[in-house]
Amino acid sequence: MSKLVECVPNFSEGRDPQKIAAIVAEIEGVAGVQLLDQEMDKDHNRAVITFVGEPEAVLEAAFRAVRKATELLDMEKHSGQHPRMGATDVVPFVPISDVTIEECIELARRLGKRMADELGIPVYLYEAAATQPGRENLADVRRGEYEGIKATIETDPARIPDFGPRKTHPSAGATAVGVRPYLIAFNVYLGTTNLKVAKEIARAIRSGDGGLRYVKALGFEIKERQQVQVSMNLVNFEMTPIFRAYEMIKSEARRYGVPLVSSEIVGLTPLKALVDVADFYLGLENFKSSQILEYKLKSPELSSKQGMKGFLDSVAANTPTPGGGSVSALAGALSAALGGMVCGLTVGKKKYADVSDEMKEISRQVEAYRTELTYMIEKDSQGFEQVLAARRMPKYTEFEIAQRDKKIQEATLMASEIPLEVMEKTVAVMEKLPVIAEKGNVNSISDVGVANLMALSSVKGAMMNVRINLPGLEDEGKKNDLTLKSNSALAKAIELFEKTERIVEAKLQ
Repeated sequence: MSKLVECVPNFSEGRDPQKIAAIVAEIEGVAGVQLLDQEMDKDHNRAVITFVGEPEAVLEAAFRAVRKATELLDMEKHSGQHPRMGATDVVPFVPISDVTIEECIELARRLGKRMADELGIPVYLYEAAATQPGRENLADVRRGEYEGIKATIETDPARIPDFGPRKTHPSAGATAVGVRPYLIAFNVYLGTTNLKVAKEIARAIRSGDGGLRYVKALGFEIKERQQVQVSMNLVNFEMTPIFRAYEMIKSEARRYGVPLVSSEIVGLTPLKALVDVADFYLGLENFKSSQILEYKLKSPELSSKQGMKGFLDSVAANTPTPGGGSVSALAGALSAALGGMVCGLTVGKKKYADVSDEMKEISRQVEAYRTELTYMIEKDSQGFEQVLAARRMPKYTEFEIAQRDKKIQEATLMASEIPLEVMEKTVAVMEKLPVIAEKGNVNSISDVGVANLMALSSVKGAMMNVRINLPGLEDEGKKNDLTLKSNSALAKAIELFEKTERIVEAKLQ
């Protein structure tokens, strides 16, 4: 599984969908990022956006979203029920797969520094990324909210930000950037308009006041519904599950003679959290997650059988993606995989003991390229889909035409740069093949030959995808740069192919 990081930025805007759409567009404009969810709340005047991707892509998307929010949102004019400190209020990174907490902390630090350097926003690191104990709890970081931080940041030593100036941004305020485990935003609506009841129940259940561990809770008035709400963040749903928080709220509400009307989950939630609820209320005996159909269908055994077939079916379908660019990236990844396989069949063999360390290092390098090229399979499709999306933009006014043309140029450039990246990464694999052919296990020499053929196909195929996009680029400088780089990569690939082929043919005789 590739490295995946989730990012869940919260923005201080829940009433203007056009502004949130503009922020979402910035996120979706980054190749390698998948938008999962977006929620807006008028009473809280807050939006929560969830996206996922590989670390570098997520970092770039987060910055672009923050930059757009800084352009569009003004904290001097903001009001809402939810605590907030900035236009971009919080930006948490959540490790999902093959990513450590430490790697996410590094992302948080890099984002914070970039926000400070390029946007002038003071940034506080919180939770796992916190640089001091007093900032591990977001509530402590945000205490006083925008107005309080603005009034004290220049004089209170405790308010010195981790990055950026000792003054709030004129319109964007300040931002908390952090790293946390998966969090479930869970709200319960009460059948009363008495805000005091909601606040008392929130106080009773939250961890900070002696309630449930891993629960943060506040009471809010939801005027639109003429109800009050206990709003919670369950920061460890396995240690404090949803049903336990719900049952305690029910117990506390009974003291006030108040019914529970409904509940809601804001944003995404792991299936396990809901399975735990079903298990508790149904009193299931000996229930196992393997009994869930969706889990079974996604088991490694089935996935391995269906994965390649599914991809081939997608290529064969009458849709423009995945197409030749994705197939070229796949060819490059297969070349790297074969190269790594031959290294693996060399290391540990007595006959090749003198090259074992060298083969281990080459194996590590080609494995890294294989991971990157595998990612490029999907990235190429996303790049072309951005072009199609740009072409579908409205063009009824001069402004719309200008915006459409701008997006088409941006998307076309991206669609040209992605196959160039495939070329360059595959050439990097090809640089290792002559050594693998010369020093690797001779019984696998035919595998090196196939790796060589796949690599050249990858480079030539990716070159075609660069060339087909060039006529659509209006920037002659960028067009010339892409032409020079792709021609250079192709020439290098042909040179390396011939070198490896000579070694392979000599050993096959």
